[in-house]
Amino acid sequence: MHYAIYVPNFGDCSHPRRLAEYALEAEEAGWDGLFIWDHLMWKPGLKVVDPWVALAAVAMNTKRIRIGILVTPIARRRPWKLARETVTLDHLSNGRLILGVGLGNPPDLEFKQFGEEDDNRVRAAKLDEGLDVLVGLWSGKPFSYHGKHYQILNSQFLPAPLQIPRIPIWVAGKWPNRAPFRRAAKWDGVIPELARPNTEIKPKDLLEILAYIKRYRTLSASYEVAVEGSTPEDPAEGAEIVSPYIEAGATWWLEDLHERRDSSKDMSARIQHGPPIAPR
Repeated sequence: MHYAIYVPNFGDCSHPRRLAEYALEAEEAGWDGLFIWDHLMWKPGLKVVDPWVALAAVAMNTKRIRIGILVTPIARRRPWKLARETVTLDHLSNGRLILGVGLGNPPDLEFKQFGEEDDNRVRAAKLDEGLDVLVGLWSGKPFSYHGKHYQILNSQFLPAPLQIPRIPIWVAGKWPNRAPFRRAAKWDGVIPELARPNTEIKPKDLLEILAYIKRYRTLSASYEVAVEGSTPEDPAEGAEIVSPYIEAGATWWLEDLHERRDSSKDMSARIQHGPPIAPR
């Protein structure tokens, strides 16, 4: 089991230097990763930091932990620009980047307000095509693509990522919607949530989700399952919460600091107490 800090890119943590400090605190406290949300607004009136710029600061301030964004909505991005950014961060971090992808939310503030397509089906199609483009450009070989939404003439992007065969891709989805999990089965990991608002995923939900993914999984490579939640500062109490998820198949625990986003002191305190692992 791996343990990561899951930090929103708004509120008190909306400064690249502060996020870099959190990342160093996490590394020193024994966490395995730090992941940042990717939002433009989330809600009106919030201070927001660009997660990609912030992640560069995080990469420079750490040496060991995995880093990434959970999740970036490819539908509002140009996949070739994202390919350049992700490979640059992969090299900057010495091969520690993980890319989380999804449709993006909320569609009104994050898409429609800026004249972007907010229809879920269109965004899903752009997500699938965008992933094909990313992998093609990451290959470092000449690549062309002719899709409904993206077209690329013969292009070669160098350098290729440090990670082999490529940067890991985790796909987010809201259960019981099925399509995101059929998509997730094709890639390297899944970040499952429940479609019901303000409802935490339970181990029984995770078992059902993973059974569904298994029906469509054709690759033999290892598969990551990232579950988000909150635990108390006492490691033993936290371990009791996480243990049923491990038994259900989770491989990453994402400690959600969203509720602490407006207090740097509270966020630092939770990070410094370390991951929810019971003392031996």
